[in-house]
Amino acid sequence: MNFNSKNPFLSDKRFSSNAVSKAEEVHQAQIIDYDQEMSISGTINKTAILFLLLCGSAMVTWWMAFNQMNPLPLAIGGAIIGFILVLISAFKPQLSPYLAPGYAIFEGLFIGGISAIFEAKFPGIVINAVGATLVTFLVCLGLYKFKIVKVNEQFRSVVIAATLAIATYYLISWIVSMFTSFTPVHHGNSMMSIGISVFVIIVAALNLFLDFDQIEKGVQERMPKFMEWYGAMGLMITLVWLYIEFLRLLSKFASKD
Repeated sequence: MNFNSKNPFLSDKRFSSNAVSKAEEVHQAQIIDYDQEMSISGTINKTAILFLLLCGSAMVTWWMAFNQMNPLPLAIGGAIIGFILVLISAFKPQLSPYLAPGYAIFEGLFIGGISAIFEAKFPGIVINAVGATLVTFLVCLGLYKFKIVKVNEQFRSVVIAATLAIATYYLISWIVSMFTSFTPVHHGNSMMSIGISVFVIIVAALNLFLDFDQIEKGVQERMPKFMEWYGAMGLMITLVWLYIEFLRLLSKFASKD
């Protein structure tokens, strides 16, 4: 059975010559240099740009929260628009050079607002979550680069199955809690809840390996240059997920004090 990256941006279907050939034909008149090919260094540079944009916009809602203004409307709006941009890019990867920066900006509004709320309740938690996310990313990148961890079909199968299970559990828990007084197991600071958060973080980290692998395959397939933005955007989605999960885990530890 062929399992691909759970991240819709980084699937084998997206990172194939056939997947972008039609995009090239439709947009050949636009100012996109298809003679240039996707590269690892280019994708890293694009990821850095998106990261800076996200951090910059996050400062807006962060500033609002600590200046007695309500950041939630802007944060929620940013999350919704960011999600819409993700969906559009998933079907129109050739638009990624325009949509990826927009995603980073709007997602930053959401991240800034959420981070400020956690920081107000648990001082120091944000810097710890950022540090944990960065260290996890660098460790996973090193393990992948030096072939200590190799992405094969069995590895993909386990990671994708675990990711789907998490997504299904979160969705069902959210729906049930909306209409009943049911409290999901992952809420609170019980040992079971902490264990679930640790498991989710591990799975999110493992998804980074799938992301690295799919980006590398895109380079090997000699994808057009705009796929660097597409790959960078997909990688940012995983990093945002990882960061939020670290925030949740650290908040559970802090609430036990």
